Amino acid sequence: MVSEDIAGKIRSGNRRALARAITLVESTRADHQDEAQALLTALMPDTGNSIRIGMSGAPGVGKSTFIEAFGTYLTEQGHKVAVLAVDPSSTRTGGSILGDKTRMEQLSRNPDAFIRPSPSGGTLGGVARRTREAMLLCEAAGYDVILVETVGVGQSETAVADMVDMFLLLLSPGGGDELQGIKRGIMELADLVVVNKADGELEKAAKRAQGEYRAALHLMRPKSRNWTPRVLTASALTEKGLDAVWDQITGYRDALTQAGEFTTNRAEQARAWMWSEIDDRLKDRFRAANRDAVAAHEAAVVEGRMPPGKAARELLDLFLGTSGNQDSLSQKSLK
Repeated sequence: MVSEDIAGKIRSGNRRALARAITLVESTRADHQDEAQALLTALMPDTGNSIRIGMSGAPGVGKSTFIEAFGTYLTEQGHKVAVLAVDPSSTRTGGSILGDKTRMEQLSRNPDAFIRPSPSGGTLGGVARRTREAMLLCEAAGYDVILVETVGVGQSETAVADMVDMFLLLLSPGGGDELQGIKRGIMELADLVVVNKADGELEKAAKRAQGEYRAALHLMRPKSRNWTPRVLTASALTEKGLDAVWDQITGYRDALTQAGEFTTNRAEQARAWMWSEIDDRLKDRFRAANRDAVAAHEAAVVEGRMPPGKAARELLDLFLGTSGNQDSLSQKSLK
């Protein structure tokens, strides 16, 4: 079978086969999705042997530079690193820059690293719709550290925390006013905060910011009873502090593993993933089965001829086959 052939190549670490497989799972074609699910099923026994880390931060904080330096450090320590870097899709054209291999030129040439830029496709949460599947494929290919670089779009980006083991928030050494602008929701989800660019003239500012962020975290309830979020300083430019960041990541994994929380979290994420897929597929089928009715009701809502609640109920009744004859008021409002 084709899926078994590709699965074998992925298990052997073939990067070309891995890239093809991720393209397959990202496809919206029904036949491709069937093949993708067969491939994932075949590879499931080879997954789960990694630490999945979500990396978030505002544009300009140096995410790509940090990831390249950190990924290079990890490969030097004997790890295999996969970077799933999500680029924002245009809401007008649907296009995406996908320039992560350009921004991580050194890491992209590293034989122990794999970089996959993917368009977010407008998905809330700052991650691509098929990021979860891509993580499983990378694990099956032998990558033991998965880094998910998110778009940096604001509070909705917190969705990444629902699919990774650890959420790392990268911040600039501004502190003060910048602290006020950080979304509380993101801060509350952070398992580790790293103040980047702690070098040269900014080193003292980074130390001050570290103290301010640490104080802010003390005012928030930790996500886990088994881990208190830490705040570190680091410099991607000089590679200073990267070892401390990795030490905290391994310490986090060990603490949650010993408490049984690591496995529980992954199980809950898998269940949430299943329901997310159900939601997505139901919505897709709903739109496809009621294309004309959806367009008519949308127009009625936009033009103020029907309240959104009524439009939603009628469309759902139509989809479920419980509508019968729509009342004359609805028929009139759709004209």
